[in-house]
Amino acid sequence: MPVLPDQHVINQIISGRYADPFSFLGMHQVGAGLEVRALLPDASQVWVIDTQKQSRVAELRRYDDRGVFVGLMGRRRKFFRYQLEVCWGDDTYIIDDPYRFGTLLQELDVWLLSEGTHLRPYEKLGAHPITLDGVEGVSFAVWAPNAIRVSVVGEFNFWDGRRHPMRLRRENGIWELFIPAVKEGQLYKFEIIDCHGNLGLRADPYAFEAQMRPDTASVIRPLPAPVEFSPERKKANGMSQPVSVYEVHLGSWRRHTDDNFWLSYGELAEQLVSYVKWMGFTHIELMPINEHPFDGSWGYQPLGMYAPTRRFGSPPEFKAFVDAAHEAGLNVILDWVPGHFPSDSHGLAEFDGTALYEYADPREGYHQDWNTLIYNYGRHEVRNYLAGNGFYWIERYGIDGLRVDAVASMIYRDYSRKHGEWIPNHYGGRENLEAIAFLSYTNQTIGRELGVAVTIAEESTDYPGVTLPPEANGLGFHYKWNMGWMNDTLRYMQLDPVHRKYHHNLLTFGMAYAYTENFMLPLSHDEVVHGKGSLIDKMPGDAWQKFANLRAYYGFMWAHPGKKLLFMGCEFAQGREWNFNASLDWHLLDDPSGWHRGVQHVVRDLNHCYREQSALYELDYNPRGFEWLVVDDHENSILAFVRRDDHGNEVVVVSNFTPVPRHGYRIGVDRPGRYQEILNTDSQYYCGSNTGNQGEVQTEAQPSHHREHSISLVIPPLATIYLRREDW
Repeated sequence: MPVLPDQHVINQIISGRYADPFSFLGMHQVGAGLEVRALLPDASQVWVIDTQKQSRVAELRRYDDRGVFVGLMGRRRKFFRYQLEVCWGDDTYIIDDPYRFGTLLQELDVWLLSEGTHLRPYEKLGAHPITLDGVEGVSFAVWAPNAIRVSVVGEFNFWDGRRHPMRLRRENGIWELFIPAVKEGQLYKFEIIDCHGNLGLRADPYAFEAQMRPDTASVIRPLPAPVEFSPERKKANGMSQPVSVYEVHLGSWRRHTDDNFWLSYGELAEQLVSYVKWMGFTHIELMPINEHPFDGSWGYQPLGMYAPTRRFGSPPEFKAFVDAAHEAGLNVILDWVPGHFPSDSHGLAEFDGTALYEYADPREGYHQDWNTLIYNYGRHEVRNYLAGNGFYWIERYGIDGLRVDAVASMIYRDYSRKHGEWIPNHYGGRENLEAIAFLSYTNQTIGRELGVAVTIAEESTDYPGVTLPPEANGLGFHYKWNMGWMNDTLRYMQLDPVHRKYHHNLLTFGMAYAYTENFMLPLSHDEVVHGKGSLIDKMPGDAWQKFANLRAYYGFMWAHPGKKLLFMGCEFAQGREWNFNASLDWHLLDDPSGWHRGVQHVVRDLNHCYREQSALYELDYNPRGFEWLVVDDHENSILAFVRRDDHGNEVVVVSNFTPVPRHGYRIGVDRPGRYQEILNTDSQYYCGSNTGNQGEVQTEAQPSHHREHSISLVIPPLATIYLRREDW
């Protein structure tokens, strides 16, 4: 006689509320032999098939009219591989029983996932097409330790949560199930009965592809193959190399003119990559491309952390885009958002009925500025989810760097909060010690295990040691955005030139702390939105002066110590603020001799000059690479300095931030000889006044600025010039 649980268990199984389906379903040894139990709603007849012999062994009898079938094989004692022959209506199917397979996670994986130190959690969690015991299917695994029951639902089971309840691994709270015959490309979700008994559908946190809004299902895709890193790509990220980054929002860089629709990854691989290469940039930085529900977040409120957005194509097409950039000699940086996530019901918020991924207390877990939730960095599994995600993009898509968004909001508990709206750490301080440990761990792990990619911090405070290694009590980033330099210099450039002499320090102060971190100079999307106006709109004066100011500013920036970043559209002085829902104003370049074309040409030439002159980048983070020549001429708003490389080669840089040309302006230099004017932002080629030094100047044995030799210059109005000794 079959040995069955009581009717209460049967009712729970059928209603989809039984937490341990493997204890009931599948093959079990009982006193009278082997017993097979299956839940097959709407089936009329079920047989057990011996897979090896391909013969019927026993018929399962309908034990409950709602679809429970049970059969006893009295002469069998040893477990064997079997299939089920199922009749549904007039059709008969041979299926593999998901409940005949053993556990999926190995002991070491269980340990590392629980500890939060699994380098590649995405290899075990999520959905993975595999072959198990000779059977093709998909393994599913999801972390939901407080859920009452978790089922896989999808196109393959009529989205019916009764059909595929999962096994709970109580040692780490992960639910797992291998489902035979499920195919790549099919949609799925996890149906979760949370700890409060509420039923809900959730997207897979580890999904490698997700539907585009408004749809929210996950898509079964294989894990992308690892990408090999070339020595050239590794070298291009180096601190002694030229790094000039073009920041891009893929949805608004350029659009189809007929319907205002986005370009695809394939079209971007052709148009964007070739443009960035022509412009002389070394890196492309992509604003977040993780799948996200709200276009207006620009990607900064992601839910599909492991899924490239479907807005522009499939994951393989995104990977091909990255490959195209690499083939063109460009490195790719990804804007990465491990600081917060939206509260959409299909996402991570209260995933199993508890604050699983987020802090429970809103004073810790709710971000008031963005109406989002903050990750609980103190939880090992959350740290593993995020750190593994950074690892994933580098290893599986060949991303060359991660720019980490809003670091200050992560490391300070009182970020944008008033007194009483935040909870101190256990020492009574304002630092989020768990977030600091997470960032240090992630940076250290990426550096130790991969050693090819860089991480860049958007950190807006003076937190010490952002780019120091963790073993020196730092956060371990390679570079940090210099927000202070950006704010000071933009504030200076917005002043009428007649007032600039009173604010000369805004341009010089940056060198007082230039070597405290490995800085990158950013003119990012944040400076051209929310009523701030475009860069050209910030410049004072009439149209001629606006464009001259911007060209001079770019010249100063490209020569200043620190790597460079420029947001799209700024390279040709787009006049209006950035709009994420429209293309850049490429028509401004229709006039080949126009001012916008002139700015584009000066940025292109700055990039090429920067890359050709090692003095402009090689010693960015060494005081030997910079020396002031003229720092105190605030009356004339003139600055002059020299940049040097490790071999002593020099480029002299002079900026004039007034509309008055300066004739016979004498500057002392260390080395006598003939100096070639290699770049002049006032050139007629850039639509300037073409004032300059006719290509070169000769030093004179006339002391100036505490040096025995000097040069007498014509300094153009609102311009920056670069000079190089001819024997270089």
